[in-house]
Amino acid sequence: MADVKNRRWGRLVALGVTLAVLVPLGYLWATSLVPGEYNPAEMGYADHGGGPSMHHEGHTMSGLSVVDLAGPKTGTPNVDVTLVARKQKFQLASGETIDGYTVNGTSPGPLIRARVGDLVQVTFVNESVKDGATLHWHGIDVPNAEDGVAGVTQDAVPVGGKHVYRFKAPDAGTYWYHSHQVSSDEVKGGLFGPIVIAPAASGEVVAAIHTYDGKRTINGRTGTGRVDVTAGTTARVRVINTDNAILRVGLVGTPYKVVAVDGRDVHGPSAVTAAYPLPAGGRVDLEAVVPAGGMRLVAGTPALSLGIGPAGAEPPGGDLPGDSVDLLKYGTPAPIGFDPAKADRNFEYRIGRRPGFLDGMPGLWWTINGHKFPDVPMYMVAEGDVVRMKISNTSGQAHPMHLHGHHAVVLSRNGIAATGSPWWVDTLEVGNKETYEIAFVADNPGLWMDHCHNLPHASEGLMTHLMYEGVTTPYRVGGDSHNEPE
Repeated sequence: MADVKNRRWGRLVALGVTLAVLVPLGYLWATSLVPGEYNPAEMGYADHGGGPSMHHEGHTMSGLSVVDLAGPKTGTPNVDVTLVARKQKFQLASGETIDGYTVNGTSPGPLIRARVGDLVQVTFVNESVKDGATLHWHGIDVPNAEDGVAGVTQDAVPVGGKHVYRFKAPDAGTYWYHSHQVSSDEVKGGLFGPIVIAPAASGEVVAAIHTYDGKRTINGRTGTGRVDVTAGTTARVRVINTDNAILRVGLVGTPYKVVAVDGRDVHGPSAVTAAYPLPAGGRVDLEAVVPAGGMRLVAGTPALSLGIGPAGAEPPGGDLPGDSVDLLKYGTPAPIGFDPAKADRNFEYRIGRRPGFLDGMPGLWWTINGHKFPDVPMYMVAEGDVVRMKISNTSGQAHPMHLHGHHAVVLSRNGIAATGSPWWVDTLEVGNKETYEIAFVADNPGLWMDHCHNLPHASEGLMTHLMYEGVTTPYRVGGDSHNEPE
């Protein structure tokens, strides 16, 4: 009889232990589920950054829709192009076959060129990208409705559909366009291209770096390529990193200057022979006088390079130098146009990582201020606010952080103040155990993504929004529109 009681007691204890484990796990699983359809303006919780609260239900107020924050609806465009997205097999410039995505039959897609002030019109047609697609103008501070983020500023364009983007080219510089729907797949597969806002110039070289199926390329070509440029020409090499990780780039064979970063000029650049650490999504313009023997753009290793020089010359090879350009102290100071010390809002963006469930899936997930997606902070601002943001990273990996619709100036790194040229960015590499402080003026109303541009990280929850007071959106993530902005 005692044995029977002991067995029953043992079963009850085992059941109790099992329930003690399963009930919390079930709760964590259930609370991690992301709604099948949701309004991106109502996700997470409002963070006012110490500024005045905005009285509203959820995060939204009856006010201005992102639909109304559009580019010019009338006027003849100065630049008028049609871009057609396809899912297809295609050949790289170097001959390898890729099963991915193209724009007008190629990847990278065609270069779009405009001048400051031009009215740009792009008709985007989705011929065969089954998950839908959009075009985001990475680094161009367009009006919110033109930003191309599925579920936030528009619906993804379905197969057979089209969408027209119209905006005035605001600032000279090197930029790129790419899909912002299922980005971790579509951008990786080739749905992107370069855009330059500046007149064509002698000696200009555009170099888009991308990895297709493990094959790293410059302008769709593996190995070494070349561009003929006359000796003595001042060449401007516009380098775009479309991959998911930082890449050391630079010119070998002559000193060069870093003359622009993320579409913003560097003040007082000096000649260097160091490498430049280019974040994922970032751009850098390198300038040098082409020597008689030519020079070479190296991307990571000499195995991937682009010779630039006179016809018949064989530009020198070799590795990049071991040291790197540090923009915290490169160049000379200049006014930034506002006073960060008088910030209206002060935010923290603390990047971490912890185990748990995300939408019912167990794993090791990214966190923002200790919260997993979608319960993340929504950074709330009013138009005209001066904003300071401290971005810290203790997640174990580096993150290229990209804020849409704005450029921010770097104030400090790990407590050390910037002393060089104003370092303006739209994509900032934040290494593990690093802390940056940035500042910007909230001068472009809308609902803007603020996410990691290592695109798989964004799909794993490292994304939130900057939201202006009184702005709403009619779009939804998920649901019948199948929007997946990542």
